Amino acid sequence: MNASIQSYILFSLVADLSLCVVLLLVWLRQRNEWQALFWAASQLALSLGTVAAYLGPDNWLRPLLTSATLTVAVGGIWAGAEYFRGTLQRKVLRPALLAGLAGWAALYAGWLAYPGSLRDSTAALLGLTMLWAGVRLSVRRSYYLPLGLILLARGGFNLLNAMYDLNLDLQFWFAYSVLIKTLTMLWVVAAVQEKIQRRHAHTLDSMTSGLLLVDHHGVVREANRVAARLLDCESAVALVGGQIGDHLSGSLRDLVADYLRDLRGAGACVPLTRNIQLHRQDGVTVPLDVMLSAYEEGGQPCCMLQLIDVSERQQKDQQLYRAAHYDQLTGTFNRSGLLQQLEHCEAPYAVLVVDLDQFQRINDCFGRAVGDQLLLQVSEGLRQQLSQGDLLARLGGNKFALVLHQRVPGSVLPQAELLAARLPRAMHANLAQHEQPVALSASIGIACQPEHGRAAGTLLDFAATAMYTVKKTGRGAFRVFDPAMNLQARDAVRIDAALRQALKAGELHLLYQPIVATADRRLRKVEALVRWHSPTLGSVPPDRFIPVAEESGLVVELGAWVLGEACRQLAAWGPAAGALAVSVNISPRQLTAPGFAAQVRQLLDSHGIAPQRLELELTERVLIDEGQHTREVLAHLSQIGVRISLDDFGTGYSSLSYLTQFRIDTLKIDRSFITDIEHCPRSTNLVTTIVRMGLSLGMELVAEGVETAAQAEALAEMGCHCLQGYVISRPVAADAVPAMVSYGA
Repeated sequence: MNASIQSYILFSLVADLSLCVVLLLVWLRQRNEWQALFWAASQLALSLGTVAAYLGPDNWLRPLLTSATLTVAVGGIWAGAEYFRGTLQRKVLRPALLAGLAGWAALYAGWLAYPGSLRDSTAALLGLTMLWAGVRLSVRRSYYLPLGLILLARGGFNLLNAMYDLNLDLQFWFAYSVLIKTLTMLWVVAAVQEKIQRRHAHTLDSMTSGLLLVDHHGVVREANRVAARLLDCESAVALVGGQIGDHLSGSLRDLVADYLRDLRGAGACVPLTRNIQLHRQDGVTVPLDVMLSAYEEGGQPCCMLQLIDVSERQQKDQQLYRAAHYDQLTGTFNRSGLLQQLEHCEAPYAVLVVDLDQFQRINDCFGRAVGDQLLLQVSEGLRQQLSQGDLLARLGGNKFALVLHQRVPGSVLPQAELLAARLPRAMHANLAQHEQPVALSASIGIACQPEHGRAAGTLLDFAATAMYTVKKTGRGAFRVFDPAMNLQARDAVRIDAALRQALKAGELHLLYQPIVATADRRLRKVEALVRWHSPTLGSVPPDRFIPVAEESGLVVELGAWVLGEACRQLAAWGPAAGALAVSVNISPRQLTAPGFAAQVRQLLDSHGIAPQRLELELTERVLIDEGQHTREVLAHLSQIGVRISLDDFGTGYSSLSYLTQFRIDTLKIDRSFITDIEHCPRSTNLVTTIVRMGLSLGMELVAEGVETAAQAEALAEMGCHCLQGYVISRPVAADAVPAMVSYGA
């Protein structure tokens, strides 16, 4: 080989090495841009292969080196093209490496057998590889198109050279080789840089906040799409190169100008954060969180300006604030919102807590949607009763609070009482379905500032305490808070906690009061009465702890214990009790609790008790208040065979219709009527009427509170079936009952 060819090849190698160094530097700066490394390896392998083919030893080593470098070159072109396209996956690298080794062995073996085919086969293989890579890159993305076209040209030239053995002038070949390699490497570098630039731009545009990079002269060097939108600019490109102040206004422009001035003077500034209202030229105001920070670029101080649109956040904050301070249904304040309004109020005012009575019945009968409509009507009616400056809040459920501010000098209490007296007129509403009028009553509690305290939360609690006092004494009225109510409330809390512990600790027990036949004074049944002796409170009477249990809901658990214990004891008496029945008081909550009838059946079955030996005592109020569900439960109990007794008959909302609507087996005449039958003809006539009515309806009559022999004699003459009271026996312990069955009460 002459010296000219050697010089050209060596010069080409140096040029290729220089281009490879450029690609390596690109890869070193951007380690994730592996295509630069692949193309560098490919080009370097091509140059070394040329050296080996033309300047290598003329023996077996030449085909070995040439086949190895050709394999690396083909692999580099393939990997570089696939990485550009984003289709090179880790899982294919191992099979590709094995295929490369197999190809290397095949080329080496073929060239050893046919040494003359080395040049043409090399050109053909490179040509096909470059054509494939050129097609892949040309159809993928526009910014890879120039590189794809160059590879197509190189591949086509190599194929033509392999097929037709183009005998080119050495200088032309050298010039073409250097030019095409240089163009290839330059476009590889350009494609890598374009990919980096596009990734950078995509990263900026994917940010949810606006970003602008500004030099110390105020010229925008870079901006993203969000910044252009916030500043009402057509595109991010339109921002670049212009003065940042031209796109800002008001306080934001002043803030950025001051920061840039400090940046030019000091060369560095501490990060700065501000909340600013941006008034754009299109008239839109955008609330922004603005963050300014300094950085250095090319030895010059620059500023990074970040704009965060907080419109959505402020809307969510407002929604959260409204949810925290306003009632969703009525649009009035809730408890938190009302307390916030009263937090700094110094002028005297009154708080009225209004709770609609028996509102649950409307929800049960007509559905919650109808109930909500009624609450809306009631809240509007209450609002109309207030003057300007007064406040209305819904505390939850069917409970409202009204705040009445002082109108005239002196105590605000008289004004509050007048308002409470007027409020029943605001309680009228219409059912949405049929425009059926509904008269609602309300229990109202009143507390005043400063008479009862100054803290708004305390006054609300005091007014609620007064309202609950009304609930306990009959509903449909108003009461002014009294400190004694607080003592009662605290006592109720203490009783409730102790009673819960008593149920777990076994501190409760039952006594049994005999109920005897009037004719022969034989024991017919006993009424189970719960008693409680607390280690800390001593003996607690039922009229002290049962109302607390009813108010807290613990009466359901307490009633379940009494019913279970009574059934257990009845079974424990065994044959000694004969046909003795046990009567158990049932509270309204217990009766309407889910699964009550099933619980009764389970107790009867587990203790082996005949259903007719269990009698459940109800009050008239249960029949009035509870409605359809009560009918269904009582019907189920009657099917089981359990007897139903109506307790304290005549003291509640007596109505003969209830005696026909419900299956009642026993009427218990209240003690208040029995007391005067010896001396008051009116009482005697009334009891006589009740007894005759019960007899005509086929009911058993029981007189409660019989305390004298004369009362017993009078009741016997009236035809009353059974007697109960101290003249018969006081409540006794369980072990005394069998003897009373044998010998009579």
